[in-house]
Amino acid sequence: MSSLKVYFACSIRGGGDTSSYLTILETIKSTGAEVLSEIFVHDAINFGGSPLPADEIYVRDIGMINDADVVIAEVTNPSLGVGYELAYAEKLERPILCLFMKDSDKKLSAMVAGNAYNHVAYVTPETLQETIEQFLAQATLPRTLQRKMDR
Repeated sequence: MSSLKVYFACSIRGGGDTSSYLTILETIKSTGAEVLSEIFVHDAINFGGSPLPADEIYVRDIGMINDADVVIAEVTNPSLGVGYELAYAEKLERPILCLFMKDSDKKLSAMVAGNAYNHVAYVTPETLQETIEQFLAQATLPRTLQRKMDR
Protein backbone atom coordinates (compact mmCIF):
# COMPACT_ATOMS: atom_id res chain seq x y z
CA MET A 1 0.00 0.00 0.00
CA SER A 2 1.34 3.43 -0.89
CA SER A 3 1.78 6.06 1.79
CA LEU A 4 -0.92 8.55 2.63
CA LYS A 5 -0.52 11.83 0.73
CA VAL A 6 -1.04 14.92 2.85
CA TYR A 7 -1.50 18.49 1.70
CA PHE A 8 -0.36 20.77 4.52
CA ALA A 9 -1.93 24.23 4.22
CA CYS A 10 -0.55 27.17 6.16
CA SER A 11 -0.28 30.94 5.96
CA ILE A 12 2.65 31.83 3.72
CA ARG A 13 2.41 35.45 2.63
CA GLY A 14 0.02 36.41 5.42
CA GLY A 15 2.74 36.12 8.02
CA GLY A 16 2.09 35.30 11.63
CA ASP A 17 3.59 32.77 13.99
CA THR A 18 5.20 29.93 12.03
CA SER A 19 6.72 28.22 15.09
CA SER A 20 4.44 25.15 14.86
CA TYR A 21 4.98 24.53 11.13
CA LEU A 22 8.10 22.38 11.48
CA THR A 23 6.54 20.29 14.25
CA ILE A 24 3.46 19.70 12.11
CA LEU A 25 5.60 18.78 9.09
CA GLU A 26 7.84 16.40 11.07
CA THR A 27 4.86 14.77 12.80
CA ILE A 28 3.14 14.06 9.49
CA LYS A 29 6.34 12.59 8.06
CA SER A 30 6.96 10.48 11.19
CA THR A 31 3.71 8.60 10.51
CA GLY A 32 5.05 7.50 7.13
CA ALA A 33 2.82 9.89 5.21
CA GLU A 34 4.10 11.97 2.31
CA VAL A 35 3.80 15.76 2.65
CA LEU A 36 3.08 17.05 -0.85
CA SER A 37 3.46 20.69 0.15
CA GLU A 38 6.62 20.47 2.25
CA ILE A 39 8.22 23.35 0.34
CA PHE A 40 5.58 25.69 1.85
CA VAL A 41 7.02 25.34 5.31
CA HIS A 42 10.47 26.30 4.15
CA ASP A 43 9.13 29.16 2.00
CA ALA A 44 7.05 30.51 4.90
CA ILE A 45 9.83 30.35 7.46
CA ASN A 46 12.79 31.37 5.31
CA PHE A 47 11.38 33.64 2.62
CA GLY A 48 7.90 34.82 3.62
CA GLY A 49 6.49 33.21 0.48
CA SER A 50 7.27 31.50 -2.78
CA PRO A 51 9.22 33.31 -5.49
CA LEU A 52 6.90 31.81 -8.14
CA PRO A 53 4.33 33.98 -9.99
CA ALA A 54 0.81 33.82 -8.56
CA ASP A 55 -0.65 31.84 -11.47
CA GLU A 56 2.03 29.15 -11.13
CA ILE A 57 1.44 28.93 -7.37
CA TYR A 58 -2.29 28.47 -7.98
CA VAL A 59 -1.81 25.68 -10.53
CA ARG A 60 0.80 23.94 -8.37
CA ASP A 61 -1.25 24.11 -5.18
CA ILE A 62 -4.53 22.98 -6.78
CA GLY A 63 -2.66 20.07 -8.35
CA MET A 64 -1.30 19.04 -4.96
CA ILE A 65 -4.75 19.21 -3.35
CA ASN A 66 -6.10 17.05 -6.18
CA ASP A 67 -3.34 14.50 -5.49
CA ALA A 68 -3.78 14.55 -1.70
CA ASP A 69 -5.67 11.95 0.32
CA VAL A 70 -6.16 14.36 3.25
CA VAL A 71 -5.59 18.00 4.14
CA ILE A 72 -4.10 19.31 7.37
CA ALA A 73 -4.28 23.07 7.82
CA GLU A 74 -2.72 25.36 10.40
CA VAL A 75 -5.50 27.92 10.83
CA THR A 76 -4.27 30.05 13.73
CA ASN A 77 -2.78 32.54 11.28
CA PRO A 78 -5.62 34.03 9.20
CA SER A 79 -5.12 33.36 5.49
CA LEU A 80 -7.40 33.86 2.51
CA GLY A 81 -5.37 31.26 0.62
CA VAL A 82 -5.83 28.60 3.30
CA GLY A 83 -9.57 29.33 3.39
CA TYR A 84 -9.75 28.85 -0.37
CA GLU A 85 -7.77 25.61 -0.14
CA LEU A 86 -10.09 24.27 2.58
CA ALA A 87 -13.18 24.95 0.47
CA TYR A 88 -11.56 23.33 -2.56
CA ALA A 89 -10.54 20.24 -0.54
CA GLU A 90 -14.07 19.96 0.87
CA LYS A 91 -15.48 20.04 -2.65
CA LEU A 92 -13.19 17.09 -3.45
CA GLU A 93 -14.38 15.35 -0.25
CA ARG A 94 -10.91 15.18 1.28
CA PRO A 95 -10.82 14.69 5.06
CA ILE A 96 -9.68 17.96 6.66
CA LEU A 97 -7.97 18.61 9.99
CA CYS A 98 -7.78 22.27 11.03
CA LEU A 99 -5.28 23.02 13.80
CA PHE A 100 -5.82 26.14 15.91
CA MET A 101 -3.45 26.99 18.78
CA LYS A 102 -5.50 27.32 21.99
CA ASP A 103 -3.27 29.97 23.54
CA SER A 104 -3.51 32.32 20.55
CA ASP A 105 -4.95 35.79 20.99
CA LYS A 106 -6.48 35.45 17.49
CA LYS A 107 -10.00 34.27 16.76
CA LEU A 108 -10.72 31.38 14.42
CA SER A 109 -12.81 32.29 11.39
CA ALA A 110 -16.47 31.39 11.90
CA MET A 111 -16.46 29.96 8.36
CA VAL A 112 -13.84 27.41 9.42
CA ALA A 113 -15.09 26.79 12.97
CA GLY A 114 -18.74 26.61 11.92
CA ASN A 115 -18.24 24.18 9.05
CA ALA A 116 -19.14 20.70 10.34
CA TYR A 117 -17.16 19.12 7.48
CA ASN A 118 -13.89 20.31 9.01
CA HIS A 119 -12.40 18.50 11.97
CA VAL A 120 -11.27 21.49 14.06
CA ALA A 121 -8.81 20.78 16.86
CA TYR A 122 -7.89 23.40 19.44
CA VAL A 123 -4.37 22.31 20.32
CA THR A 124 -1.42 23.20 22.50
CA PRO A 125 2.22 22.49 21.66
CA GLU A 126 1.87 19.44 23.93
CA THR A 127 -1.19 18.00 22.14
CA LEU A 128 -0.26 18.92 18.57
CA GLN A 129 1.58 15.71 17.66
CA GLU A 130 -0.99 13.35 19.17
CA THR A 131 -3.84 15.17 17.42
CA ILE A 132 -2.16 14.83 14.02
CA GLU A 133 -1.24 11.18 14.61
CA GLN A 134 -4.83 10.30 15.60
CA PHE A 135 -6.28 12.08 12.56
CA LEU A 136 -3.90 10.35 10.16
CA ALA A 137 -4.49 6.94 11.78
CA GLN A 138 -8.23 7.37 11.27
CA ALA A 139 -7.71 8.66 7.72
CA THR A 140 -6.09 5.36 6.75
CA LEU A 141 -9.17 3.37 7.80
CA PRO A 142 -11.71 2.34 5.15
CA ARG A 143 -14.48 4.97 4.80
CA THR A 144 -17.22 2.65 6.13
CA LEU A 145 -15.25 2.03 9.34
CA GLN A 146 -14.56 5.77 9.72
CA ARG A 147 -18.27 6.55 9.59
CA LYS A 148 -18.98 3.96 12.32
CA MET A 149 -16.25 5.48 14.54
CA ASP A 150 -17.62 9.01 14.06
CA ARG A 151 -21.05 8.03 15.42
